[in-house]
Amino acid sequence: MSDADCQIFAILDQMTSRMRNGEEVQLEQVLCDHPQFANELRSLWATVIVAEQLGLPALESLEDAPALLPETPSERNRIGKFELIQEIGRGGMGIVYKAIQKNPHRTVAVKMLLRGDLSTPANLARFHAEAESAARLDHPHIVAIHDVGMEEGQPYFSMPFIDGTTLARRIAESTLPDREAAQLLIPVCRAIAYAHQRGVLHRDLKPSNILIDQGGHQFVSDFGLAKRIETKDAPLPGTILTETGAILGTPGYMAPEQAAGSRGSPGPASDVYSLGAILYACVTGRAPFQAANPLDALLMILEQDPPPPSLLHPQIDIDLEMIILKALQKPIDLRYSTADALADDLEAYLRHEPVSARSSQFTQILSRAFRPTHNIGVLENWGLLWMWHAVVLLTLCLITDLMKYARIDSRLLYVGLWTLGLGTWAVIFWNLRRRAGPVTFVERQIAHLWAASMCCSTALFAVESIMGLPVLTLSPVLALFAGAVFIAKAGILSGEFYIPGVLLYLSAIPMALFPQVSLTIFGLVSAEAFFLPGLKFHLLQRANRSSHRIAPVEAEPPSLHEGRDRG
Repeated sequence: MSDADCQIFAILDQMTSRMRNGEEVQLEQVLCDHPQFANELRSLWATVIVAEQLGLPALESLEDAPALLPETPSERNRIGKFELIQEIGRGGMGIVYKAIQKNPHRTVAVKMLLRGDLSTPANLARFHAEAESAARLDHPHIVAIHDVGMEEGQPYFSMPFIDGTTLARRIAESTLPDREAAQLLIPVCRAIAYAHQRGVLHRDLKPSNILIDQGGHQFVSDFGLAKRIETKDAPLPGTILTETGAILGTPGYMAPEQAAGSRGSPGPASDVYSLGAILYACVTGRAPFQAANPLDALLMILEQDPPPPSLLHPQIDIDLEMIILKALQKPIDLRYSTADALADDLEAYLRHEPVSARSSQFTQILSRAFRPTHNIGVLENWGLLWMWHAVVLLTLCLITDLMKYARIDSRLLYVGLWTLGLGTWAVIFWNLRRRAGPVTFVERQIAHLWAASMCCSTALFAVESIMGLPVLTLSPVLALFAGAVFIAKAGILSGEFYIPGVLLYLSAIPMALFPQVSLTIFGLVSAEAFFLPGLKFHLLQRANRSSHRIAPVEAEPPSLHEGRDRG
């Protein structure tokens, strides 16, 4: 581990200790104090937050659980007007009981917040938000809220008791046939589309939150991470429940923009992604991303594409696979625009009609070709360095043409200029980059491409010598090497690099036609190819540093009125 890595992890350890002690961590202040590690600290701090949120130890038995109800014999089996029968579910912040309501007489499910260490203000706010969000929704495939109340400081709400199973248990028993999986998910998609129209995002869709009763009727449950969004009929309130940059959801089923705020803000398309992940699990028996721990799963969501469903289920219908893969696209604008659109395609599949997932307009093809990949974020670390690289490269090219103009024919002088010049700059470049923080795997790939192109450029001098050609005769080939490097960058980083790649290829023609200024031509095109993207990502890095703020939780829990009854 390098010194920079040690410093970063020492800073993170201090921040984590402060957070665990209940102190507010001002991330922006830490970034200002350590600007050389700003990008790494920002991304790794998000990972630490996820670890803290998801790394709670599992309860081995009910005896290990925090106190839930008053311990007096007369009250421990009751809350409000409900007689608690048995525990039927438990999550990170709440517990669900099967219960009997006396008036009207019915079997219900009662959810209440865990007491003890897990009863934090944030969990309390989310518990209230779940009740409020679900209470806004009245749909046959969404678990309704009957009653909301509080007793002796213990908030609770009641829901219909769904006598059946969960989709997670159904998948654990066996994968679903293709058509059955599509039929099962259509009403779930319609329910989520309804919630979006009412201004509610679910943000934690997964098989265990899809309930199936004895009659096969599906219900969406657990709006504990729900978020209000603004619609024409549902304006936003003036408060928020989550911190800027907070990562919420279940790894394996969450969208990339939920795993990293830099990928965009969660919206309806995030739930569409999760619906695609659920459909993936139905036909393959597993989530799109599986890892040994939640942090590795998050990194896979950000950096990798899921294995095609046909790899795990070779007999899958190609139309259904295309539907799943469209829903799981990392770029938001390449997914289905709404959950209704996903349901429409599933219905078309069931009717043996053409599905939209298989049709691509020419503009969509171009959009896919030229859009950034999920690796593009690494360039924020390279912006300023690429600008300096443009200056160094142009300077070397101008000096070379000046030497040619002065009729200097010594091959060794040119070899020394380019080998020592680029070699020295490469060492400086790489050391500067390492001082800015840990170097990622993708950056090492780019560095290898650059090193390979330098070796090829230097080898041209040897080739010219062997062939008995005057020095710099093969200089137009430099443009072909550089163009190939930028085409490779387009595939790894962003399709925008296809343009400078093509321009470098084309520059070989004027370099061959005008050999006296061939290196100047190459230097100008190459400098532009490095300087403009470098400037773009340098400005983006500065903008991210100035705009990224960790805001305190501003919302107060909405009031819970005892006795509010919806049925």
